[in-house]
Amino acid sequence: MKWGPPRRLAGLTARLGLRRGTARTRFTALYVTLFLLSGTALLAIAALVASGGSRSSQTALDGGTDQRATAAQAQGRIDDLEQQLAQAHDTQSRQILLGSAIALGVMAVISVGLGWFVAGRVLRPLRVMTAATRRITADSLHERLAIGGPGDEVKDLADTIDDLLGRLEGSFDAQRLFVANASHELRTPLTTMRASLDVALAKPGPVPETTATLAARMRAELDQVDRLLESFLVLARTQHGEFTDSARLTLGQLARTALTGRAKDIAAKGLTVRENRIDDSAWVWGSQTLLRRAVDNVVDNAIAHNDPEGWISVAVRAEGDGAGAVSLVVESSGPVLDQRRVADLAQPFRRLGADRTGTGQGSGLGLSIVAAITEAHHGTLDLRARPDGGLRVTITLPRTDGRATADAPNTETGVAR
Repeated sequence: MKWGPPRRLAGLTARLGLRRGTARTRFTALYVTLFLLSGTALLAIAALVASGGSRSSQTALDGGTDQRATAAQAQGRIDDLEQQLAQAHDTQSRQILLGSAIALGVMAVISVGLGWFVAGRVLRPLRVMTAATRRITADSLHERLAIGGPGDEVKDLADTIDDLLGRLEGSFDAQRLFVANASHELRTPLTTMRASLDVALAKPGPVPETTATLAARMRAELDQVDRLLESFLVLARTQHGEFTDSARLTLGQLARTALTGRAKDIAAKGLTVRENRIDDSAWVWGSQTLLRRAVDNVVDNAIAHNDPEGWISVAVRAEGDGAGAVSLVVESSGPVLDQRRVADLAQPFRRLGADRTGTGQGSGLGLSIVAAITEAHHGTLDLRARPDGGLRVTITLPRTDGRATADAPNTETGVAR
């Protein structure tokens, strides 16, 4: 196996125990370690050279004195000079080594700051790329890193990420376009089939009971398929960010309208509606059609998956001023749920019992549409299983200042212009 420089660097940092921490910390520690190792090696070499020089000087002086010594007084003086010279040389060597060691320590401290600064400069493009990549979501795949500079490894990595984002954007767009086109094209044969059933039942003369029953069942199934296709269209348009009817809305009135429009379904199931607190000053900005659909889906889910003789609680709260948030909280009774499975309900075709099948109420897209609409409006969707059974759904959206408009909201739509 051929190890490149990054692999060798990783192996060295592992042997030195520098695997933990950020890359900047590891680079700094590695730089300081290499500096200390090289500095210590230079000190050792200097010490060896100094000790060798001392011995050479001593030997040279001994030879010269042996050759020139002619008297005991001269020899004694030479011995004194040799001793003084050796002591001076040793003292100077110790001072040089001590000064070098102190300089090495000071430079080691300086190298920490220098290594930290250099590592930060080297890794700055990576931090910029990380921050830019984190800002890119499924709704902003058109954005690119667009890192400039020389054609080095960092730019190659940025260009590779940009190419990946381009492929993801094309894949997402193709998927959404297919869903939207398929849903739209399938509506025509569905309309034709419904019209054919109506014509067959409207013909003069008696209609056999079995034929009428079968036609009614087929009409109900066609209506269900039509609602499913409509859900597909809403989901595709929401994920594509197609808003053409944005306005100021009050979630409180949208919630009341949803409950009023489903009064018969609520009464048929014997449910009790509790309006804990609905704040009519809870203004938001967004698509009228989509936000109404989100509120309707949450209320429909609370009705469909409730116990007979159960209850539904609706609350709308506004927090802060123009920069605050608005929360719609819909709680309902029902069986005890597993929180781990409740979190999956925001995914398409997920129900409490099983994944998408041909049985059960609804299409399995209700809460996934709510999640898509909420995300498209820069909000959050929170699903919580209630301890005593049932579900708690919270939609939180950015609040807008409703005082900017002089008109009161329409009592039917909750929309102000």
